[in-house]
Amino acid sequence: MAENDGIYHLDTRKALSEHFFTNRENGFCHAPFERELAFYESVRSGNLETVKTLFTPLGGEDKGFGKLSDDPLQNFKYHLVVSIAMITRFCINGGMPPEEAYNLSDVYIQRTDKCSNENEIHNLHYSMTVEFTKRMRLINNGYTYSKVIVSVLDYISDHLHERIMLKDIADYVSCSEPYISRLFSSEVGIAVSMYIMNKKIEAAANMLQFSDYTSLEISNYLSFSSQSYFIKQFKKYIGITPKEYRNKFYSVSWMNQE
Repeated sequence: MAENDGIYHLDTRKALSEHFFTNRENGFCHAPFERELAFYESVRSGNLETVKTLFTPLGGEDKGFGKLSDDPLQNFKYHLVVSIAMITRFCINGGMPPEEAYNLSDVYIQRTDKCSNENEIHNLHYSMTVEFTKRMRLINNGYTYSKVIVSVLDYISDHLHERIMLKDIADYVSCSEPYISRLFSSEVGIAVSMYIMNKKIEAAANMLQFSDYTSLEISNYLSFSSQSYFIKQFKKYIGITPKEYRNKFYSVSWMNQE
């Protein structure tokens, strides 16, 4: 038995060495651990806005995803199962009841198995991530928000890259603007406009730390009226300018790794 174990470990070391050599020769490098950890932490905290900022569609080796199968579709499926397993355990650690988490995991893994093309995999990956994150948001908020406010929060999250008006929110939930304003302040504790700005700045900070987008590109993506206004608001909420934040927290070029 010991002899067989020795042969097994020798074969594993050989395979590992060959795999490492092939990756090095092809210039392949796995996606940065820090960015991956930040993504899973965002899911666990129920921070949907940050999750959407850090979300990376499943991809090939050019995006830092290892090759798990020679079959392209099977490779995507394996990566999705890994993602589901990781998110499940992070959520359990964050307070989701294990039985709920494992059942949800089983459902999404079964759906993964039935996917017949890459587009279905990508859509399932996104919906799974959002589903877990929304459940964690409810858990972290103690299930205290009313159905109307949950819908408002979802609307803000889905339209964070747009200019969000109170009228649009009110129309979406079929309520009056004054009612939404009062209810939001009562349940969330801050004004709708302040909450929206908080989430935009939070998304901007994540993009500055974990992406190669410039301050101007981020400002445009989040629909600030001007870059100068974006800088002013960012400094107001964070305490330093976007440039200072980038210089302080950005350490790896995610888009152009060496």
